[in-house]
Amino acid sequence: MFEGEFVNDTGAPQLSWWLRFVNVWRRSPRVPLWAKDRVHAVQAMKDLTVAVVRAPFRFLGAVVRGLVVAVRWWRSWVTVRDYRQAAEQSEKLADKFGDIRALTLFRWKVTGTVAAVFPAAGLVLWLLYGTLALWLAGMVVAVMLAVLGRRKDGSPGRRPVLSGPRTLTWTMDSQALVDAFRDAKLIGKDETLRLVHRATREGAGWAVTVDLPATRKAVDVVKNRDALASALAVDEVQLSVERVRGSGGHAGRVALWVADEDPYSAPSVRTPLLAVARWDAWRPVPFGTDARGRRIDLPLVWTSVLIGAIPRQGKTMAERLAAAGLILDPHVRLYVADFKNGKDWKAAEQVAHRFMAGDDSEHVLRFVDWLVELVADVQARYRRMQELDDVTCPESKVTPAMSRDIALGMPITALVVDEVQIPLEDRTPVEVQGKKLTAGEYCGELLMWLAKKAPAAGVILMLATQRPDGKTIPSGLRAVLGSRFALRVMDWRDSNIILGEQMNTRGYDSSRLLPSHKGVGILRPDGETQAGADVLALTVRTFYMPNEDWREICAQGRALREQEGTLSGHAAGQTTLPTVDRMAVAKAISGGTFTDAERVAEVELPEPLASVVDYLAGHDGRDFVPTAELVEALGVEPKGFGLDMAEFGCRPTRDRVPTEDGVKQVRGYDVADIRAAAERARHSAVIDAEVLDDDR
Repeated sequence: MFEGEFVNDTGAPQLSWWLRFVNVWRRSPRVPLWAKDRVHAVQAMKDLTVAVVRAPFRFLGAVVRGLVVAVRWWRSWVTVRDYRQAAEQSEKLADKFGDIRALTLFRWKVTGTVAAVFPAAGLVLWLLYGTLALWLAGMVVAVMLAVLGRRKDGSPGRRPVLSGPRTLTWTMDSQALVDAFRDAKLIGKDETLRLVHRATREGAGWAVTVDLPATRKAVDVVKNRDALASALAVDEVQLSVERVRGSGGHAGRVALWVADEDPYSAPSVRTPLLAVARWDAWRPVPFGTDARGRRIDLPLVWTSVLIGAIPRQGKTMAERLAAAGLILDPHVRLYVADFKNGKDWKAAEQVAHRFMAGDDSEHVLRFVDWLVELVADVQARYRRMQELDDVTCPESKVTPAMSRDIALGMPITALVVDEVQIPLEDRTPVEVQGKKLTAGEYCGELLMWLAKKAPAAGVILMLATQRPDGKTIPSGLRAVLGSRFALRVMDWRDSNIILGEQMNTRGYDSSRLLPSHKGVGILRPDGETQAGADVLALTVRTFYMPNEDWREICAQGRALREQEGTLSGHAAGQTTLPTVDRMAVAKAISGGTFTDAERVAEVELPEPLASVVDYLAGHDGRDFVPTAELVEALGVEPKGFGLDMAEFGCRPTRDRVPTEDGVKQVRGYDVADIRAAAERARHSAVIDAEVLDDDR
């Protein structure tokens, strides 16, 4: 219960009549948008100027089209085409031949009469009223022809003999946009769009927001972006399509941005971190720009990052950009493992708590020791959190104040690994709790444990690989890496391995990026970016940071650490690893997945995928299996079988197979897709079981 009393104040100040009028004017739905906002008013004046300049040419074109339509109509009328077609359809053309001839002769006589009357009437008007009457009569006829030809070429009944090139109307005319959606089969012929925000200039392109017709979904527009780009006569890299989400959007609202030219053809922008003295790791790191030129920052705390690409596409630079912001925070501890063994990460040696460059087995084993050390550190952090009060540690997560308290020993720690496929594929034998594993398998289990439990304790994983395939990076590890960045790869399957399953069907496929677009990739962030918190993924061009800038940032990072007294480990000349209870670490992850190979093999697959895998087990060496063969062998209903396989991510395709009648093209499934689906199903079952165990 609260007690109080009312206090009579002097009252709210009364607004002047002018302010009341302005408020009503701006809120009124009857007042057009251009009359409320200066930006839209300027744009409306530009549109009006363009319309006035184009009006004579559009009027002349409409008159010419009207004249063509009138001549076509007259020709059809004078040749009695309608009567003739009706007689042909009733199969009585011979009986009606005389009537058709008489009607044709009559219409020619009418044409001749009209052709004689009009010049005579014009002559009389000229004699009585002069040339002014002729001009007025000509204008009336021209307006009538313009009205008759006001519709565009290609409309019903108007078939151009040879159409011209398709070009995008630079003013983003609303009718051109509706026609493009119809041509791309995104809306029906009788459907239209509803304008939410009119087309305005935004950067080096046009931006417009529209609502789709009822039952039409924005995700379909995003998925068919290439079809819409073709309809707009632009390259797909010039078209940005985003679903508007949150309180100001819904499932049918789409925001479009069309660039005037290739937005990635200009030189890359240098990283803005060069202009700052220090950075806060809790702030998202400047990562790159999108097609509109907006800066995109990458959140790093409480998540992990996976970067994948084929060689020489900017993978290492993207990883260094993410690490640069952490280097400029003197309270961040860095573990840097360069398995490429080049000079890209050499400058980080002066700031890294642990640093290693090499690709031999001894380097992999040392990396295993690092991971064991990190697992033990994370366990110790969680134990210390239990002893802290709720003010210092409100939840089981590291806070900014905790990460900067040297006494607590919980700094933000980043594990940066370049070419992570090398330790994951290493076959050096190691023994863990009496079990013999390869070093690669053990690395995978340790990384998976850290990706699951370490982010809340302030440990960040940044992994980069030039071999993004299912064998290199275990699916269990990929499933718990929050942020993904896929530069150009060779196949949509590799793109899905980095970005996530079925991302290509949602319109995000990094294999379609152009080879000339260095540093351009698809970012799937785990957190809010400048494009919005609800954006699934976006195309980003990373900032440019050559080696001299990288060395400058690393030197600045060392100076900051010396000033704050946080220089440690390798950078401080301490190369000896602390003693760690390896048995405790092994027990900590024993409930994890270092026996996943055995657990995955024991998982029973759901039907009909299990029957398909069993059938293919007796037909080794095949790359393609026809659908008809599977339906007959398994005794299933074709339509239901196709729907079931689609749920597992197996899409039918066409291929040529030899038959008794020769080589024929039939529908079927790639064996590699079926095996990949089986692997996904097994790993998904194992992960679900682990989540259930954790909940218990």
